[in-house]
Amino acid sequence: MRAALCAAALAIGLTGCAGPVERWIVDTRVHQGDSALARGSLHDAATAYRLALHVSPTDPRARAGFLNASGSIADADFRTGNYDDALATITAAQKYDPTNVRLQALRSQIDDARLKRAIVVSNYPTYRAAAAEIQTAFNALRAQNTLIVHSLHRFAYTYDTQDLTRAIEDSYELQRQIARDTNRLIIYRQLVQSGVPATEKAAATAVSGSLLPLP
Repeated sequence: MRAALCAAALAIGLTGCAGPVERWIVDTRVHQGDSALARGSLHDAATAYRLALHVSPTDPRARAGFLNASGSIADADFRTGNYDDALATITAAQKYDPTNVRLQALRSQIDDARLKRAIVVSNYPTYRAAAAEIQTAFNALRAQNTLIVHSLHRFAYTYDTQDLTRAIEDSYELQRQIARDTNRLIIYRQLVQSGVPATEKAAATAVSGSLLPLP
């Protein structure tokens, strides 16, 4: 009997503390979100606000902060071409405010861009593969640049001119790669603007043709 009374008393005590504890958690998470937002750490801010919403889904501060951070994240993903990530962020945020004007406008922009892409790819299916190849080529430039930086880093410790020689040779190769990739990029733009399919012949011309001036 005594054990039962103690258990009941403990339950009452915990229940009475639930409100203040939840409020403290929400206030703490919202403060963390505000601080992260002020630092420009959008993802950290969104996480903090979302944790606050898990405790109190109707808290106006947590909602406003989460929508603000999510909108900025989605906008950044949209501007860098990460449409799928942007849509996922928008969808998560719209659960708390389906009529948010900013999120609706951004979703509309993404839908329009995806529709345009679908039309172009359906008419010119080789465009996607050609664009992916060019993007891969430009990503490879980072590796070449890394070699140069490593040689310079070694020289800073050894002062061995062979390291500088390697850096110069890699720099020349980087310039040649940039010239080739820029040439391919310019020709690809011309193909897209003119509506000509990106055939294998065009791709070969983009690689071996004479260098065109930068746009």
